[in-house]
Amino acid sequence: MTLKIIATGGTFDKHYDELAGQLGFGASHLPEVLQRARLTVPVALEAEHLMDSLEMTDADRERILQSCQQAAETAIIIIHGTDTMRETAAVLGAAKLDKTVVFTGAMIPYEIANSDALFNLGFACGAAQLLPAGVYVAMNGQVFNWDNVQKNRAAGVFMPN
Repeated sequence: MTLKIIATGGTFDKHYDELAGQLGFGASHLPEVLQRARLTVPVALEAEHLMDSLEMTDADRERILQSCQQAAETAIIIIHGTDTMRETAAVLGAAKLDKTVVFTGAMIPYEIANSDALFNLGFACGAAQLLPAGVYVAMNGQVFNWDNVQKNRAAGVFMPN
């Protein structure tokens, strides 16, 4: 089995610009993350169009759906910003793909100390290999169906509706 990983950006892939004192996007962290994770399963990585999920449009969500539809792989992980992860998952859920699609992200950027990015990615990789076809969100050590998940902004975690 080969895993398809689609990186869309979000906090997971943000870089800290020390001079500007801001978070933004550069090259994806995923090649480094995958090396650190020491995955032994083959991975097909797609890391283009990195953005904050609050800036994501319907056209961006359609592009993600098309990427999933065209993928030869049946286990897909989507790295996504947590603010609108549920909205993009709903687009894929409504499409009823015959694939296992697992959304994940991070509350703290990968390159910042104590980030949850590496754990969440590893957890999502395992979930994508074990779950039946469907669309899921894997965050904070839990898996949720796409239509039964919400982000609790006050607690900084995902939970059922």
